[in-house]
Amino acid sequence: MLRSLDIRDMLIIDRLSLELGPGLNVLTGETGAGKSILLDSLGFVLGWRGRAALVRAGAAQGEVTAGFDLPEGHAARAVLAEAGIEAEDGELLLRRVNTAEGRKTAWVNGTRVTGEVLRQLSDTLLELHGQHDDRGLLDAAGHRALLDAFAGVDLASVRAAWAELSAARKALRAAQAQVEATRSEEEFLRHAVDELDALAPEPGEEGTLDARRRLMQGAEKIRGDVARALEAIGGNGAEGRMVDALRWMEGAGEAADSLAPAIAALERALNELGEAQAGVESTLDALDFDPSELERTEERLFAMRGLARKHGVAPDDLAALVEDLRGKLDLLDSSGPGMRKLSEAVAAAEARYDAAASALTEARREAAGRLDAAMAGELGPLKMERAVFVTRVAPGTPGPEGRDEVAFEVATNPGAPAGKLDKIASGGELSRFLLALKVCLTGGDRSMTLIFDEIDRGVGGATADAVGRRLKALAEGGQVLVVTHSPQVAALGARHWRVEKRVEGEVTLSRVVPVDRADRVDELARMLAGDTVTDAARAAARALLRAA
Repeated sequence: MLRSLDIRDMLIIDRLSLELGPGLNVLTGETGAGKSILLDSLGFVLGWRGRAALVRAGAAQGEVTAGFDLPEGHAARAVLAEAGIEAEDGELLLRRVNTAEGRKTAWVNGTRVTGEVLRQLSDTLLELHGQHDDRGLLDAAGHRALLDAFAGVDLASVRAAWAELSAARKALRAAQAQVEATRSEEEFLRHAVDELDALAPEPGEEGTLDARRRLMQGAEKIRGDVARALEAIGGNGAEGRMVDALRWMEGAGEAADSLAPAIAALERALNELGEAQAGVESTLDALDFDPSELERTEERLFAMRGLARKHGVAPDDLAALVEDLRGKLDLLDSSGPGMRKLSEAVAAAEARYDAAASALTEARREAAGRLDAAMAGELGPLKMERAVFVTRVAPGTPGPEGRDEVAFEVATNPGAPAGKLDKIASGGELSRFLLALKVCLTGGDRSMTLIFDEIDRGVGGATADAVGRRLKALAEGGQVLVVTHSPQVAALGARHWRVEKRVEGEVTLSRVVPVDRADRVDELARMLAGDTVTDAARAAARALLRAA
């Protein structure tokens, strides 16, 4: 519930404080007195998009503060929790400042917030309705959501079925696209796989072949050097001289004992020399190759490198490449069963979505009938007994919220075709249609403050009284604020304020004054008679208050 509204330096308002309460609150005043400025200021603090220039001429900045009471479980509490803001003692204080240069800053319970947070809170706190309610009841794009709220339907199952169907269709489309792309290069793939299979490259093979090739290319010179090394080691070389030396020391007679360490060392050296000789002999054997082997090694190495350049990969990656290409060919060969499986998944998802959407359509049609009946009951007291309200539920584009299009249509004359609310109804009729619709859609929910901006325009007498009584009924257990020119409506308000202009020097200012019971007769009389208030008008005003 909107508890208070404080405005400073906005348009023609310098200082204004308004304390509201539950039930029906009415604002009256002459045209141009500033009633719309109140709504503009309220919209500003709630983050609505409106006038660009709101700051009063000559002021450095304008600001608006709005206080709300938040009972436990109010939807605004979830918005506050998500924004990390506490609802202290069930109170919500919104404050927004607009500088003369156009900079806007907002706070919620003292915490600075963005305009988006204000708008999210606004959606849970307040609704504004009027004859040109293009952001609410007259916006056909929102009629389906309004009907769903009236029906109390749960869209979770339809949304889940749509998500499943969308995922299945996406998987099928992706597989089809992959198969088509693969099929377009099937000939190339088969040739590439055959070519790579014929070569049968192995990881690391390129390095091995390159080393072997280099070894064979320098083998002749290397072999001569190794052979000379072997000759120096064995035969009459180092080994022979070391054997002779060992034999001479062992035959040294009495000196043999003192030569024992030298003999042991020499024996060890002979063992090491033998291992060296074996290694050199092994290398010499390896260097003994067939010249045709070099040719074969080079051919394979060049073939591997050529295929690597052709496919844009490293030679060592050729083995992995052939497996990847073979996998693409396998997809083509197995696409039949795979596609059937994906198609079956789509068909199953379509069946589940169809069942959920059909159930939702039935629920909407049933609710549409109840809403039409409720509207018929509301239109009678509003002196529109012969008007017809129809909720159209027609096939639409399938989506996460079903496959129905919903539109509210009316016919004001018997036998006339129904059409869109704002196209068929006149100003006064449209006001009553909107009021009746809001009464029906609100039901038992009284958590939001409802504002009606001159929704009674174009009606008078008994019809205006009927409009006022519906507004009063709608305000029971909640809060309704109505801007009105109708004395019949104003007389029914639990609280009454008058908006008036005054001129101070050459500056025009607007103010809001509470209308107490004594002043109320004169205000209602002014609304009945105009500038000249007569005794008859006062008597009529008293009669309205007694009837209220």
